[in-house]
Parts: sequence; structure tokens; C-alpha cells
Amino acid sequence: MAASAPHPDAHRFRVAHPEWATQATIYEVNLRQYTPEGTFRAFEAHLPRLAKMGISIIWLMPVHPIGEVARKGTLGSQYAVRDYLGVNPEFGTLADLRHLVAAAHALGLRVLLDWVANHTSWDNPLVTEHPDWYQHDAQGRLMSPVADWHDVVTLDYRSAALRRYMTEALSYWLREADIDGYRCDVAALVPTDFWDEVRPVLEAIKPVFMLAEWDELYPSGGLSWEEFNSDTHLLERAFDMTFGLRLHYLLDTIAEGKAPLSAIDEYLAAERAKYPPSAYLMHFTSNHDVNSWDGTEYERLGENALPFAVLTALLPGMPLLYSGQESALNRRLAFFDKDTIDWQNFPLQEFYTTLLRLKRRHPALHNGDPASHLHRLPGPAPVYAFLRAKQAATVLCAVNIGSETRHLPLPEAVAGTWQDVFSHDQLMFREADTLPIPAHGWRVLEKMG
Repeated sequence: MAASAPHPDAHRFRVAHPEWATQATIYEVNLRQYTPEGTFRAFEAHLPRLAKMGISIIWLMPVHPIGEVARKGTLGSQYAVRDYLGVNPEFGTLADLRHLVAAAHALGLRVLLDWVANHTSWDNPLVTEHPDWYQHDAQGRLMSPVADWHDVVTLDYRSAALRRYMTEALSYWLREADIDGYRCDVAALVPTDFWDEVRPVLEAIKPVFMLAEWDELYPSGGLSWEEFNSDTHLLERAFDMTFGLRLHYLLDTIAEGKAPLSAIDEYLAAERAKYPPSAYLMHFTSNHDVNSWDGTEYERLGENALPFAVLTALLPGMPLLYSGQESALNRRLAFFDKDTIDWQNFPLQEFYTTLLRLKRRHPALHNGDPASHLHRLPGPAPVYAFLRAKQAATVLCAVNIGSETRHLPLPEAVAGTWQDVFSHDQLMFREADTLPIPAHGWRVLEKMG
């Protein structure tokens, strides 16, 4: 676990993360489906529970009024924005949003708004007031980003006036609702220089955290809705974090038996080749798109849904939890209609609480820390195991995706006393001991003393 050489491009990554972000975890809120009421006020009652789980950041899906022209379903897509400065009455009022943000802040939580800068609904007033702010085809017609997104039309960032408008709209919510930043939808479909210009404007109002829906590590051509660009430089000056799409889809591929578990090593090597350790990537087994369009984690990952959740929580990166995962939600939520989550007394809340609290408190697991090192432990093929250590503070993580118990050989460096984070049992290891990992299970141990 010797320190690696400095990344040759580290000087280009200039985003100064908020100090609190080093221990942060993130939770995506599907407000429409969260409660029977589907409102800010109804969701607010869950904030103490989420804070106790170890959540740091609340990401709210878009809160703006939704277009009615070409609407999908009965309620429409929250990503078809009709008014960037308005609040969707389905969710409540601006006062309700302010109250929610204030309540979150009182609990030590930060709040991100989901921002859709690439496109608007067809009936957004900007379409008629500023048609030159939109892209047009050869026949002069407005364009959707892709055919399936027929409820939205694409903005054109060659317009300086559009850039000024969007900058002011982003600034508005920091001033008026005291939010802490943005999750930016399909961020790289908007020119990076726009985001580079926006970040210091927002920082002049208050420190922000910016999350981009993108992953430069994802294989070229792998996403169906755009021509993928792996050279966007989003993490250099504009964004604190991007999605870990490549790891997410790799886990799906492993679960399908189309890649070995050891392919995670290749992913980690690619991440370190692309980014210095200070860059943040967000890892997950579900989110709103994945749940509704690809399937639940139980559909995609089967009996290994929870072992893979352990990996996404404890590998380098910031873990994301999506609405309903702590309730073991095992159905796809409707995207354009009301479809309330059945919380079932939160059967996985303690599981996720254990992981997220460990992630927050343990010095070897902090985000973007170049002094924390990962050491891969060799073992049987169905087992993926590693140590994460910062000086003497060490966590051992091992998952088994096979159908029978496997034993992980432990190196001399593991000798000593450990505590099982889930069972709280204390274990003493000597050289050449082994650690049993149950079928479709995991072990997470913390070095004592």
C-alpha cells in the first residue's frame, strides 16, 4: 500500500471541494413517489431518519413546473421544464421548498436541485420569446435531443443571451431557496465552458457542490441517447463529481456472467489513469433512470444485489442511495405517473446505515483523499476483497457472489484484532488464517487499535 506517484494532470483539476464533502454520502429523492402526498412537506418528515442513516446530501429530482405540450403520461417528466424560476404545484410552494431546505440544514444535510440545462418543454415561454436560443434542423424546426425525448426541445448555447439567462436562473435558487448546489442533467450535452463560467458565479453567492450526470470513463458509444464524449474536462474546473456509470454497468455485466469479478481491477486502474485521487465519482446500484428503465437491483443483480451495494459503498467514490432502496423496493417505479413507494417498515435501513455511517466516520474511506490507499487481496474467483488504509486505520471488505461459502486467505499484514462492522464480533487473525465469506454475502471488518 505504498503511496502512488502524483497524477501527471493533477494541476488541471482545480475544483476546491467543500470541506464537508470529504465525508459525504448522497441520497436521491423521487419526491413524486416518496409519499402518498408527493410534496415537500410530506417528504420533510423523513429528513431526521435520513440524517441518522449517515446521509450528507439530499438530491431532489427537478422541482419546476412540467410542460403540458407533448407530455408523457398523466403527470409528465420532471425533466421537461416549463419554467426555470417556478415551483411545480404538485410538490408545493416556494415557501415549502425553503422550509425543507432550512430543515435539512438544521440537521447538517445539504440540498442539491436537479437542473435540466440542455432542453426545455415545448411550452416553456422561452420557445416563443427567444426562438434563437434553441437548436433548429435544416428545415428550421425545433429539435428534440433524441427521438424518444419528444416532450422536450434542445437549447443552443451559442447564444450569449441564453448563457446569461441560465446563469441567472442557477443563481436565483441559491439566493431564494438557500440550496447547496446542483445535480446537472446530461451535463456534457451543454458546453463545458458554460459550466466553467457558471461555477465561480455561484461560488460568489455561497460555496456549492456540483454533480454532473456524465462519466468520461464510460466506453465510447455505450449510451444510446447521444454521441458520447469522453473528453469533456467536467471535473477540472466546474464539477465536484460525476456519475460512475462505467462501474455501474460493469456490475450489471458481472451479474449477467459476461465479465469476471476481477474486471473491477481494470476499472479502478482506468479511474486512476484518468483522474487524480482528488476527483470524485458517484457509485450506485440504482437511481431514478436505472430503476424505471433498466430494472431494480434485484432484477439486474439478483442474489448479489446487496454484495454489490457493499462494493459501491466502500470502493473509492461517493455512494448514492435511491429512494426506496432502504425499503428493499423490488419494483420499477412509474416515471410519468403517480406510483407511491411502499416502505414496508424499512427492512434494509440498518444495512445501509451500517455502511454509510462507516463511510462517513472512517478516515481510510474519505472521498478524494490521496493519503488513503487501496490494496487488493487475492482470493477465490467469486470473491472480491480489498483493504483500504490510511496509516494504521484500515477497513477490510470482502464480497462473495458465488453460491457457496468461500474462504479468503489473509496475508501477514492483516494479523491482529478486527471488529466485524455488521455483527460487532471481535476477531483475532494470525498469519495464514482465512476469513469465511458466506454465499452471496459479505464481510466488512475494521482494524482495532
